[in-house]
Amino acid sequence: METLNKRKLVDHEAPNASTGIVNGRSSNILNWDDTRYPWAYPMYKTMLANFWIPSEINMSNDLKQWPELSAQEQESFKKIIGLLAFLDSVQTDYSGKIADYLTDSSLSALMQVLAFQEVVHNQSYSYVLSSLVDQQEQEKIFEYWKHDDVLMERNQFITDGYQDFIDAPSLDSFLKSIVYDVVLEGLFFYAGFAFFYNLARNQKMVSTSTMINYINRDEQIHVSLFTRIFNETLNENPQLDADAYREFAKETFQTATELEIKWGRHLIGDQFPGIPMDDLEDYIRYIANKRCRMLGTDKPYPEQDTNPFKWIRAYQDVDEGKSDFFEQKSRQYTKVSDTNGFDDL
Repeated sequence: METLNKRKLVDHEAPNASTGIVNGRSSNILNWDDTRYPWAYPMYKTMLANFWIPSEINMSNDLKQWPELSAQEQESFKKIIGLLAFLDSVQTDYSGKIADYLTDSSLSALMQVLAFQEVVHNQSYSYVLSSLVDQQEQEKIFEYWKHDDVLMERNQFITDGYQDFIDAPSLDSFLKSIVYDVVLEGLFFYAGFAFFYNLARNQKMVSTSTMINYINRDEQIHVSLFTRIFNETLNENPQLDADAYREFAKETFQTATELEIKWGRHLIGDQFPGIPMDDLEDYIRYIANKRCRMLGTDKPYPEQDTNPFKWIRAYQDVDEGKSDFFEQKSRQYTKVSDTNGFDDL
């Protein structure tokens, strides 16, 4: 099993542009005009253009609507926020650990921006909850991940994959952990996202759904970064059995899809008009297909070629990124559109 070497703080004899993603050489001095991967700097600029902070979103209308939600809506709302808080907390730590082994300074820099965005996401969950419930209830919600059996099962699936890399860093565990990352950021949020978007299209909790939209957009960039790292690493290491790793990705997504469907049934079931469980299951399979294609493998569900939730596309920007669909206010940030990934939502 090929070991991984940590990136040196400084290497006076190495070029600024790295010789590889992992186990390469780089001076570790970042010059955005002298990088190995031409897609790195455009991705960095996109991540900067997407910058947002939770406090820019006014939660007053959601606070008024909160008591009007059904008990089931409130329960699902809180459980999803608890899930997201767990996943983004783990993701913040994992991205820092994997960055230590990226011997390309531009990719290490992207990982630092990604980690910062995950911290902002976590702040947003605290911000939402502090706007709606008291401190005692908020603390209870942040403990859900310890006590809900279905939630614990799907979280364990991710954390075991991450822990294998943390405990024994190798090229093998590095690549497999990236697959688990794409599951986390590219699949395990999506039943919850659909719940919030369905609330928004019924004019409920629009501010929270706006925030979820921004998080969703950030995660699209993160998925793109990790799938590029996965594919580039396989290309740069011809001694590896690339087909075996792509088959691992496909099988992992099949298991992950079943876990996400189980979570969707547990969380949403047949409780909410507008989210038929059959359609939600097909939507999850559709997203799994897209992620597998990004990882260079075959679709695990070739029969699922279309997105059954066409209404989700309504949440694209109405003024080419200059206003929010939800609140129709002028903004300076770049939002999701057809050209930068909204069709993946």
